[in-house]
Amino acid sequence: MRMLRYWMRLILAFANKFKLVLFFGVVTGFFGFVLARFLLPLAWGGHTERIGLVGRYHVEDLPQSVIEMVSIGLTVIDDQGRVQPGLAKEWDSEEEGKKWTFKLKDGLAWHDGEKVISETINYNFEGEMRVDYPNEGTIVFELKNPLAAFPSILARPIFKKGLIGVGEWKVSKVSLVGDYVEKITLRRGRDRKIYSFYPTEEKLKTAYKLGSVDVLEDLLDPSPFDEWSTANLIEEPNSDRYVAIFLNNQSEVFSSNKALRQALYYSIDKKVWGERAFGPISPNSWAYNPQVKDYEYDQERARELIEEVGSEAIEALNIQLVVSPVLLNVAEKVAQDWRVVGVKTTILVSSVIPVDYQAFMAIVDVSRDPDQYAMWHSTQMETNISNYSNPRIDKLLEDGRKELNEDDRKKIYLDFQRFLLEDAPAIFLYHPISYTVERK
Repeated sequence: MRMLRYWMRLILAFANKFKLVLFFGVVTGFFGFVLARFLLPLAWGGHTERIGLVGRYHVEDLPQSVIEMVSIGLTVIDDQGRVQPGLAKEWDSEEEGKKWTFKLKDGLAWHDGEKVISETINYNFEGEMRVDYPNEGTIVFELKNPLAAFPSILARPIFKKGLIGVGEWKVSKVSLVGDYVEKITLRRGRDRKIYSFYPTEEKLKTAYKLGSVDVLEDLLDPSPFDEWSTANLIEEPNSDRYVAIFLNNQSEVFSSNKALRQALYYSIDKKVWGERAFGPISPNSWAYNPQVKDYEYDQERARELIEEVGSEAIEALNIQLVVSPVLLNVAEKVAQDWRVVGVKTTILVSSVIPVDYQAFMAIVDVSRDPDQYAMWHSTQMETNISNYSNPRIDKLLEDGRKELNEDDRKKIYLDFQRFLLEDAPAIFLYHPISYTVERK
């Protein structure tokens, strides 16, 4: 008690002696807070958005939604997947699609004020082609093989070193953690957008709860913010992305077993998730085929096909469905539908694409061009998730890459979709909804 009284007298004596200093310190601190919190933003006159996204990105592979604000490519892609002028005003092709010549628009400048000329544009294709610069306004690409989709590849925004682009927004700061971008700040006049990247949706949501970000973009699961009165929720179906179950067509279960693949397709009630996906090409694309086999929910048809497989084979079957954590609820519904028609199913949650699997559920971004060579051609072992091999599909994909006439090319991809869906190497489920959460 004596010690406590001693410290109390000491504190009171100190406060009495320095009361003016303490008073002015409190007042200065208060006005400093008001100045920093309210007055400086008004004086600055700009608006700052703090936006959170899921993903781990290097400087050279930032999300398309971010880099498209900073720059554009030689071309741009419209809503139907058609190629339109970007930095280039026109282009033409020679040698059946092996040689492409692009003419630049006049009066273009990089953010640093330097004129955009052909030699400042570098896509870093690294040995895949020869690039020539006949003059300041012309670039010539010579490919090893014909590629009708080449102009769409050049829609990727182009930068000079230091992420210097030609768009409305400029990169003012990039913060790295190791080799990955933690934050990137964009400026347009006095306005700022600060993008922060998080490895998972859970970490992104925690950042929002702690006030580190004010906007969440491209969420797959909006909970718990869909129940918050202080949050504004915007939802939009993403037709440029689909959820599918990729069946391993080289596995003993699905190899040469089309009846089983189709039975599993029919047995799933696909409408419960919203906008259905009917194939690997966006419904907005100029090459989309709406007349494919739709596999409407039909348990009776599924059982008929299962009878073709044979009761003994089905009894011995236990499909292992591998799924990422964010799609676990979808996988559980699929497994339930499969069990109803007599197919035993086990779910395995994995954050990476498995090396060996029977069925794998994933979210896939649709390419802007209808070219599906990487996903379905038998030679593409690293990207052909279903390990699919079909000579007819291979030929269509090869022809589609070579054909320069849009009408003839469209016919090729209409056939590709029709035959692919008939063979059912994968089960296309739905286009996921993309959620944006904003503070009110």
